[in-house]
Amino acid sequence: MPIAAVREGEALPSEFEQLFLEHCQMVHRTAYAITGHRQDAEDVLQSIFVKLLQRGLTPEVRQHPARYLHRAAVNLSLNVLRNRKRRRLVDGIDTLEIPASGETREVVRERDEQHERLIEAMASLKPRALEILLLRYTRHDSDAEIASLLGTSRGTIAVALYRIRARLRRLLRPAGIQGDET
Repeated sequence: MPIAAVREGEALPSEFEQLFLEHCQMVHRTAYAITGHRQDAEDVLQSIFVKLLQRGLTPEVRQHPARYLHRAAVNLSLNVLRNRKRRRLVDGIDTLEIPASGETREVVRERDEQHERLIEAMASLKPRALEILLLRYTRHDSDAEIASLLGTSRGTIAVALYRIRARLRRLLRPAGIQGDET
């Protein structure tokens, strides 16, 4: 396709392919960290790149692709969680899981319940807070790297992480147990 045939804002196939190759793993990891399901993460990845392919690469995507794609993955993954919470479908295959050697079904069930509680607690966070949390614990970015990516200061990120972890501790605390936040 000649370059003149490409509309303004539309990506050349090689440009789109390059964007996909550079960022698909990050988008998938982010979506998986939020949803906890491989299939949901793949759906999020596909949806993001199909939308980009349909409407072309905007200047924002071209200037800050990692920032844009990470935010898109967080937002779309949160939508998946909200829809899942509304539907509350039970996935029959999870109940058929065979425990690893040395694990009882009770241990597996407890771990799965803890994971589900963590996912629900994360879904209750604001998108910006969840984004900061994921950058820290899925990409293992430093406070300075997160601050640079989000256009803020390292101190702001450090304080935000402290508050986010405190909120998660409160949300994950067993019902009826009160305590301090230290």
